[in-house]
Parts: sequence; C-alpha cells; structure tokens
Amino acid sequence: MTAIGGPIQEVTIDGRLFPVAADADTTRDLGGFTNEVSPNGDGSARLLKTRIPWSIEGLTLQCDDAQADQEFLQNVSNSNDWTNAITIKFASGLVYQGKGTITDKVEFSSSKATASVKLGGPGQLTQQ
Repeated sequence: MTAIGGPIQEVTIDGRLFPVAADADTTRDLGGFTNEVSPNGDGSARLLKTRIPWSIEGLTLQCDDAQADQEFLQNVSNSNDWTNAITIKFASGLVYQGKGTITDKVEFSSSKATASVKLGGPGQLTQQ
C-alpha cells in the first residue's frame, strides 16, 4: 500500500473551519507515552512511562480580516477553556480529532492573509 503525504487540508477549531496553506509542513504527535529504560544497580532495568499531550505544529491557516479570524484565534488562545473541539483533515482524507487549544502565540501575516498557530491538548488525537 502506498503512503499518502501532503499538506493538511483544513482545521476546525471550536466549530470554525480554517483552510490550511498548501505549503505548510506540519508535524503531528498523537500523544500518549514516551518510554525510558532506567537501569538498576543489579543490572536489571525499569521502564519509565511519561504521558505526553497531542500536538500539531507548523500550521498556517487562512486568516480573513473580514471574518475577524485573527480575533477568533486570539480569543481561543485567551480563553481558560482549553478543551475546544479540534478536527484536522489530512491530504490522505483521514480526519483526526481531539480536545485542545492554541499552545503558542497567534502570528498573523498581513501580506499572506495567514496565521501561524500550534495546537495541542490532553490525551490523544484519534482518527474519526
């Protein structure tokens, strides 16, 4: 079976749809656990599991001033509610969902009509 790559097509944050720039190269972490093997003095070892949140980095969203998109994104970031419904549609057609928020500053580019954001949240991203 052939793997399908490509840019994320769209992201929905708290019910609001944002097309994603075709040249955005994102990274996805589904969340879950990282593992570390820690040695014992007798030569045996222990497995240490650390829970990590899910995240998407490198998103470049279309940002329309006429629709107050930057204000919406900033309001999500400002809110104390960090469990917004988020869906991410990939070029393969697969859709992942999770609860989360914007995890870094919202960077608006007026010349490109885009906003760069990072998303993340508790638990794991799951495929719909």
